[in-house]
This record gives sequence, structure tokens and C-alpha cells, in this order.
Amino acid sequence: MKASHARKLIQPITPSYTEMFSGRVFQVGKGAVSVRNHSGEARHTVIGLHGFLENHCYFTQLYQEPTTELVLVTCSNYHIPVSGPVVEIPDWERAIKHPEATIEYDAQILIQAMDNLLSSDQVRVHGHSRGGAVILEAAKQRPELFRDVDVVLEAPVLPQGQLHPLVTAMLEPISHGMWPWLVRAINSTPSSAYGQAFFGRMNPRKKKLLTKMFTATRDHLTIVRNLENILAWMEKAGTEYYEPIRHGTILLPRVDRILDRGAMKRSAEFSANAVRLIETQAGSHFITLDDASWSPPLEATPRVA
Repeated sequence: MKASHARKLIQPITPSYTEMFSGRVFQVGKGAVSVRNHSGEARHTVIGLHGFLENHCYFTQLYQEPTTELVLVTCSNYHIPVSGPVVEIPDWERAIKHPEATIEYDAQILIQAMDNLLSSDQVRVHGHSRGGAVILEAAKQRPELFRDVDVVLEAPVLPQGQLHPLVTAMLEPISHGMWPWLVRAINSTPSSAYGQAFFGRMNPRKKKLLTKMFTATRDHLTIVRNLENILAWMEKAGTEYYEPIRHGTILLPRVDRILDRGAMKRSAEFSANAVRLIETQAGSHFITLDDASWSPPLEATPRVA
């Protein structure tokens, strides 16, 4: 990468989205883990892993039960989308040896959260898009953590998966040095100009969360590294990545213009028989934002032995 390109890519991106948050926020490496306050003893714990250019608020309205302990991972070099809490550095934080802005690095953030923050014995880990790959990578690194965990992979990046051909065609002519210019152009363009094609039919929550996606990361270099790593991870990961996942659900949308739906389905069919593959009627990559009812009920979550 040229030095001039590198300088442009590491220039900070100003965050543009936050929500009020009641709870604690822990710094873990270059990422974070937020634990929402809940009333009384937690009946369930849900850990949310956001997707590429998203933030953890993807899950905050999906899991609103007062007895649900919601643990939200912010991936490395992403802005923490909260207003209120002061970020704490926990004594259980451990150094992460993988490169930042990779699926492998963010899997370590998830593993540290699972090792230190869960207070119920009914645990779900829910990942959307790139977050699905982070879960599978964490399970590959620490399979014993997932023995009795309910896993929800929503429109996930999967082993041997592919991007949608439209996305691939758009990315091919973009060099590293073009990303800062491209992000500025996208952010100055009304989302109505491109949103319908990639995001499907909009609703208030989707519009609120997806309008400023390109300000989710701390710099443009993270966008480039995320994309390159997603492609490399899909190519290298084999069906053995499904072996630690014993319980759960894979949700596929009816229409997906971000990932190749056919490649997702072919890959997902290698998962265990106990993992349900549900082909939803969702009209976009953002299944539970389209219709929250596609999220499986928490009562089906197994108990951790």
C-alpha cells in the first residue's frame, strides 16, 4: 500500500450514531463489550455480534425483556455507540495477538466476554452477517465454550461463502486510496439513492441504523481490512468450522444483495442436524430488522451444564 494511501486511510472518522445506554462498558483490546442493566436475576444471556459497518444497537430493540442480560460486542476499531457510561478497563482483559480489524481478533473479544461476563446458564450468541463469522471463529478457537450455547447466525458470512455479484462488481475497481473519497461521497448522498437496492424496503428502525453505516469505524483502514479479511476468511474456512456448534439456527433471507444467498445456503447445509436452517421471507440482508419475529424464542435456549 502506498504511503499516501495509508495516511488517508488512518485519518479518523467522526462517529455519527449513539444511543442512550444503561449499563457498563468494558474496553477489550481495540474493541469493547457493553453489558446492559437488567431487572432482577437474569433468566437468559444474549451476546450480540454486529455486522460489517454496523454497530451493536442492531440488537437492542430485538432483546428488550427485563430479565434478559444483553451483552453487546463492539468489534475492533469501531466506535462504541453509547451515550452515558464511562468506558472501564477490566482486570480480566487479556492481550489479543491477532491483527486488528479481523474476524480472528474480534473472536477473541467474544471469547473474553464469554469467559468473564455471563451470569445466567441459558446463553445465546447472535451474530449478524460478519458477526456470524466471528462466532464460528470463536467456536473454532474455543469449542468448549459453545457446547451448550444457542447460536443464531443471521444472514451470516459463512465458510466458502461469497459476496453478492453486485457487491463484487462494485468493489473490483476501488483501490485502497479511493476509500476516503468514496465514503465521503456515500455519506453526502441521500440513502434513498442506494438504500432500496441493498437494504430492501425501509422501516424507521432500519433507516435510523443504516443511514450512516460508513461512520461506524474509527478510520477508513478498518473498512479495507474488514473487507479483505472477510474474503480471505470465507476462502480459508472449511466445513469443520461448524463442528463445535451443537444448537442453534441459521436464518437466510429470501432476498440478499450483500452476500450470495446460494453460497450461504450450500455452506449452511453442512451444519449439524440440530442446527435449524430457516429460509425466511425477509426481503433483505437485515432479517430481524425487517421482522423481529424471525428471531427464535429464547425459551428454546439450552442450559449450560
